[in-house]
Amino acid sequence: MSEKILILDFGSQYTQLIARRVRELNIYSEIVPFNKIPELDASIKAVILSGSPFSVLQEKAPQVALEKIIGHRPVLGVCYGAQYIANAYGGEVKSSEKREYGKANLTKIFKEDPFISGMADHSQVWMSHGDTIMQIPETFELLAGTDHVDVAAFKAKEGAFAKPVYGIQFHPEVAHSLDGKTLLKNFLVDIAGCKGEWTPASFAESTVQELKEKIGDDHVLMGLSGGVDSTVAATLLHRAIGDQLLCFFVDNGLLRKDEFEEVLDSYKGLGLNVIGIDAKQRFWEELKGASDPEKKRKIIGRVFIEVFEEESNKYPDIKWLGQGTIYPDVIESVSVHGPSVTIKSHHNVGGLPEKLKLKIVEPLRMLFKDEVRKVGAELQVPNNILSRHPFPGPGLGIRILGDITPEKVALLQEADAIFINNLKKFDLYDKIWQAGAVLLPVQSVGVMGDERTYEKTVALRAVNSTDGMTAEWSKLPHEFLATVSSEIINNVKGINRVVYDISTKPPATIEWE
Repeated sequence: MSEKILILDFGSQYTQLIARRVRELNIYSEIVPFNKIPELDASIKAVILSGSPFSVLQEKAPQVALEKIIGHRPVLGVCYGAQYIANAYGGEVKSSEKREYGKANLTKIFKEDPFISGMADHSQVWMSHGDTIMQIPETFELLAGTDHVDVAAFKAKEGAFAKPVYGIQFHPEVAHSLDGKTLLKNFLVDIAGCKGEWTPASFAESTVQELKEKIGDDHVLMGLSGGVDSTVAATLLHRAIGDQLLCFFVDNGLLRKDEFEEVLDSYKGLGLNVIGIDAKQRFWEELKGASDPEKKRKIIGRVFIEVFEEESNKYPDIKWLGQGTIYPDVIESVSVHGPSVTIKSHHNVGGLPEKLKLKIVEPLRMLFKDEVRKVGAELQVPNNILSRHPFPGPGLGIRILGDITPEKVALLQEADAIFINNLKKFDLYDKIWQAGAVLLPVQSVGVMGDERTYEKTVALRAVNSTDGMTAEWSKLPHEFLATVSSEIINNVKGINRVVYDISTKPPATIEWE
């Protein structure tokens, strides 16, 4: 990596957003916990200190060794980061009446500086801080303030340190800070001297080269899901090592209608060496009678590992296991607070590396989801895969509430196919982040012709999100919902009622189980 920005994470909910905004400037960024600062090699061009839910005035506030970074690289402190710098060098930070949450405007410009160059007059910024910097250290000077706080932006005076130091009490990374991108560009390009050459093309080129060197003549095995991450990871590996890559695509009996055949066809078009494994009956047999969501997830994960292990034993030359891990998974595992509390078992199947005694290769481990799609487009992965909605690892197994039977799977596959096909027909599919149908363990009375029915209910779910951490229900047109409902009830024998889920995440989750 020729240039990168180090982001020290103090636990802010916005830390990932800082990394994304930096990358949108074609500059590679990496998040590390505040207490695990790596050696500042030549590739690290600047350091950003994130915000935090903590106060610098708390006894247990995160402490960082500023002497390791200040003076060695240009530094930008954001919110907590700015307060920490001010406090450390003799300024005054208080929990005061002058606290700001929400939108504010930079109404006071105390000094012109390249850092705030190009920002509009009275530029709108987003504040989110309980503590306020009342006074900056003597070795610093004010750049900008708002109507409520004088210290919105400040910098170290010329010559105070060997490299520039800036601090801001607002969040440039959120969309509400209208000139946030300008400010970050000023800091990273004009002040830190970054060239901004990190693009999907450059990532693909350098990753293929690294994979060639890393894997050499060894063989790699990879499980494919039909989704974006595993497909792009496999395509990168294939570019690097060709036929040394072998892929498995397992039909667990919980895929969407015709998905097994369609995905296999897509992979052939990519030139990947893929073996389709039909394990439907085995999964259904193992799942018989299980209705608890966690139990179902664990059974699906265990059986997947067993099937994968049995099939992989036929290929003793394999030394590596390819995985489609992406950056949010990596960040989660090394976050300031450790892995998050388990709300449900993660759909990525763990345990395979230990079972198979293989080394791991993760070509996408430093990319966000939107970046994976851009790299996929660069590699000419078909759009029907790149634009595919996220689909949970346990598949329809967690969209059938209660126990799973082949009959229920067939019922849900039909209803789900009508929903998804109509989203495409009405030109709504690409406007939605994730959609699917859920089969409820509920029967209700209906009338079809002159007959009374007592049949099942399907719930439709469609959400909009950027990363799945939060989600809004999609405002689908009533005419569309009426068409889908009518088509499902008229064509899927066994379903006589369709409902639409209008819950946000949080408090609900995207999946029902």
